[in-house]
Amino acid sequence: MSIARPYSDYNEHLPTQDDDDLPASAARQALEREQPNDIEAEQAVLGAMMLSTTAIDDVINVLRSPGDFHRPAHELICNAILAIYDRCGGEGNIDPIRVAGELTNRGELQKAGGVSYLHTCINTVPTAANAEYYAEKVRDLAAFRTMIEAGVRMTAQGYAAMGDAPQAIQAAMAQLQALVAGTVDTTPRQSVADRWQAFIDEQEAGIDPRALDTPWPDINEVIQLLPGQLMTVGAATAGGKSLFGMNLAAHVALHRNRPVLVASMEMGGGELMARLTSAESGVFLDRLVRHKLEDADWDRIARVGCRMANAHNFILDDNSGQTLSKLRARLRWMASRGNPPAMLVADYLQLMTPENTKSTSNRAHEIGEISRGLKKIAGEFELPVVALAQFNRGAAGRRPLVSDFKESSSIEQDSDIIVLLHRELAEDGTDTGPTAGTVEVAIAKNRNGASGRTVRLGFQGHRARLVTMAQG
Repeated sequence: MSIARPYSDYNEHLPTQDDDDLPASAARQALEREQPNDIEAEQAVLGAMMLSTTAIDDVINVLRSPGDFHRPAHELICNAILAIYDRCGGEGNIDPIRVAGELTNRGELQKAGGVSYLHTCINTVPTAANAEYYAEKVRDLAAFRTMIEAGVRMTAQGYAAMGDAPQAIQAAMAQLQALVAGTVDTTPRQSVADRWQAFIDEQEAGIDPRALDTPWPDINEVIQLLPGQLMTVGAATAGGKSLFGMNLAAHVALHRNRPVLVASMEMGGGELMARLTSAESGVFLDRLVRHKLEDADWDRIARVGCRMANAHNFILDDNSGQTLSKLRARLRWMASRGNPPAMLVADYLQLMTPENTKSTSNRAHEIGEISRGLKKIAGEFELPVVALAQFNRGAAGRRPLVSDFKESSSIEQDSDIIVLLHRELAEDGTDTGPTAGTVEVAIAKNRNGASGRTVRLGFQGHRARLVTMAQG
């Protein structure tokens, strides 16, 4: 194994204590050590690729990218080989002459070491059949370098002690999360035969083991919540979206015993607790809000007290300045405590604070970025994200459409499931008429199931809950 340059650029951030100060000395030694790499393994990978197209396939399946090579010349050579491979469709050997021609056309032949260096790479290869083995060494050493570089950046930022500390910590956590995501082996290694029995077992069980249900059986017949999905629940003001989100979160956290994060930008912690307690105990919400409980109310609260007192994995984050990075930080915090969240509920999307706002950005663009960010979080943390969203004022008084989402049309594209809530209220806002006390739930989009289905739930605002009509 050969070595490369030290990280001397970061020395200015180190403390200047004597070597007798062990923490400072250890930090300096850690930063001044040199990057791990294996130049001969890199040469062997490139040589094998120039000897066999089969070796190219093996290397592609192992390396994350040509950037895994430590020596810049090797990255240039790998890019040239892959460009030829793409053009020829995998037909014919990719010898040094063809690679030299490609590098010449790119103006990179001398940077890559010249024609003689290409032959040096070939002469390093014991056998092209070992390409996968050497590629794994190159990939693993690249992962170690990435880990070192992330640690050096965080160490330097820590010694600089500049800016806002919580924001710096969140940035460091984001770097670690990116490191984990970038080094996980995503090579597809399971054939249909490998997957078949597990697939049949799931079919016999009648449910996807990863799926979460809702507290409403009629809705469970149409949709299921799966990791990586973004479900957007839209409604007009007082349409029931917050009840929907909170009832769903409580069902998963309290009745399915799964960790859940509710990020509320609309209500404070006290109001969230009042709604949760009302829905679980049946005590009128108004009495809880005004602190006017009767003896019978205390009896109802006592019956759910144990469940609520032990709900350590049910997190209610009432930070009004919620951003995507703060959500990621909170999710990572839950995972670090051994309770990776099974669901995230964001109430509501249009109240989230955009990040890196530019003066030229409009609100629709900002909401679109937030919507896409929530979809990415769903995939990154492998959980369903339920985003509540507000309708435009133009949707008032009629059944809503997907196009009614306030300030953004990208929500429809980003969402895997879209649920539209509608209450038929009188002109004065009272809940009267033939559908009084109900809310219409329309499944407007369902990527993995039937859409267009409408379910009617009982609207019990006085108890902060939505119920199936059979239970209403």
